[in-house]
Amino acid sequence: MRDIPRLRFAHLPTRIEPLPRLSAFLGGPTLYMKRDDQTGLALGGNKTRKLEFLVAEALETGARTLISAGALQSNHCRQTAAAAAKFGLDCILILNGEHPDAPTGNFLLDELFGAHVVLVSSREERDRMLKETFESALVEGKQPYYVPYGGSSPTGALGYAFAVEEFLGQDVHADWMVFGTSSGGTHAGLVLGQRVFGYAGKVLGISIDETEATLKTLVSGLASDASEKFGPRIEFSPDDVLANDSYCKAGYGVLTDLEREAVRLFARHEGVLLDPVYTGRAAGGMIDLIRRGFFRKSDSILFWNTGGQPALFAEKYQTQLLE
Repeated sequence: MRDIPRLRFAHLPTRIEPLPRLSAFLGGPTLYMKRDDQTGLALGGNKTRKLEFLVAEALETGARTLISAGALQSNHCRQTAAAAAKFGLDCILILNGEHPDAPTGNFLLDELFGAHVVLVSSREERDRMLKETFESALVEGKQPYYVPYGGSSPTGALGYAFAVEEFLGQDVHADWMVFGTSSGGTHAGLVLGQRVFGYAGKVLGISIDETEATLKTLVSGLASDASEKFGPRIEFSPDDVLANDSYCKAGYGVLTDLEREAVRLFARHEGVLLDPVYTGRAAGGMIDLIRRGFFRKSDSILFWNTGGQPALFAEKYQTQLLE
């Protein structure tokens, strides 16, 4: 295995906790939770694992500015801004969404970490502004490094390939890994880690906003590209990727009864907080699949809590969660 640049600042390994009361309530498989909401950086989350490799790559190339983009309440952007502050880099974030009356949730934290935030109204405008901002930073000598949306690049995916190795050393049996998937980096890393480190279970991503076909193509490509950083390329096909897009029809960040129930069940049965966008939707999908008999009652499931709790305090979700 090749020597891969990495900055070790995440709080690893994250704990695996049993969820006995929720398992009993659902009357289905045995549930465990991987606490990647406790990775340490900026209140934690899955992007911290990716940033250990992305920031290392940025520093190796002589970068002085991290540039990234996402939604107004992006967990990825919050952790990117914190990583930039930690390593003395500037940070520019292009965020799309309605300007709130006051900064709340992740948007508040972006500002506390000193990021320069550019607000735009749509994803299309965000993509255009991101390109313009990066080109301007180059011309101005800011030595920018582009951190892809969600940290989802071959480099970023390495964080979750090594997370599989970490899990296998924790002596917990899981027939399934279940998690939220969107930009594909976490998903691709887990698929790659499954192959490289020999995880015998199944890896199932619950889509937050993309179709199953899109995710299968995206994730298999990312996993294949990331494999070259270990050694000889491993060619993954879309058939190697398990994804479920049954729960994302409402749209990105739209709170439905599915997410509300999942957030409440985890809170009231296990004292655990989920976020309303990613883990809320992924957990809601998992709960529905359990009720439909998709999993065997004898199965054990590891749910990856990928963080995002600051969004609970975002202006748009504060009242909706209690409806």
